[in-house]
Amino acid sequence: MKVNVYDDGRAHDELRLNKAGKPTSRKPKAPANAGSTKRLVAALLLLSVVPLVFGAFRLIELAGGAEIMPADARFSTSPLPVVLHILCAAVFAILGPFQFATGFRRRRPGWHRAAGRFLVICGLLVGLSALWMTLFYPLKDGTGELLYALRLLFGSAMVVSIVLGFTAIRQGDVIMHRAWMMRGYAIGLGAGTQVLTGMVGTLIAGPPSVIGGDLLNGAAWVINLAVAEWAIRKQPPPYKQQSGSLS
Repeated sequence: MKVNVYDDGRAHDELRLNKAGKPTSRKPKAPANAGSTKRLVAALLLLSVVPLVFGAFRLIELAGGAEIMPADARFSTSPLPVVLHILCAAVFAILGPFQFATGFRRRRPGWHRAAGRFLVICGLLVGLSALWMTLFYPLKDGTGELLYALRLLFGSAMVVSIVLGFTAIRQGDVIMHRAWMMRGYAIGLGAGTQVLTGMVGTLIAGPPSVIGGDLLNGAAWVINLAVAEWAIRKQPPPYKQQSGSLS
């Protein structure tokens, strides 16, 4: 009988021989890092809170509600790109962490695939709308040409990462799919880290100059990608048992 076991992380059943020499199956133990996975999801969601709140305030303003945030003429003149960006970024930030939760992904593979397809669309719209706003909106006060170039660089990198991740899973390459999607998500979460780099920079050196603010924003993307690369190299490869015969 041919056996081919493949799972993103480990096999569901492991074959063992009893004293009589006959194969028996044993369920694997619950992963020891379940707690760390929950903490990871919680940390990623927490990192997204400030951008999500600011995005909600901006949507309220554009819908004709109270001006909770300073008005921005760029958005009121052409609101569609920023509305699309905020809505898709919210979905990407909230659903994305659960795609990296190994236990959740293994228990609900159908949900993982369906949500993954939806997140690919949302992630691409986030990256493409960010590129559109960078190219066609005037520069925001207090930002410079360096941040303009960084937004083009990392926005393009996000789109490319998601496309490569989707292409990899279509070809059955789980390792490359996981790596590229982690990179794409890390770039997409840059706004959350920019809140932290901006706060730390201001506390250490006071209000930044234009070039200093640009560097702090760019540092957030670099930090996120560095953490993603560390996580990619830390994770074990998916378990795969080659085809064989059992008598």
